[in-house]
Amino acid sequence: MTVNLGTVDRAARIVLGLALGAAGLGGFVGLIWGAGGILSLASGVSGFCPAYRLFGFRTCGDA
Repeated sequence: MTVNLGTVDRAARIVLGLALGAAGLGGFVGLIWGAGGILSLASGVSGFCPAYRLFGFRTCGDA
């Protein structure tokens, strides 16, 4: 797993993940929002997005 997310992208995913996680604190629809939040938060913290790799995207510099 190589880092393929830049700083701004990572920060946005962390904020989005926390917001979705907070929005998903109840009910079945909440479970879906919470899962999306966990995935977004995980990719933001790790700096790796599998979809970016699949499509060849990179938002980080030439690391």
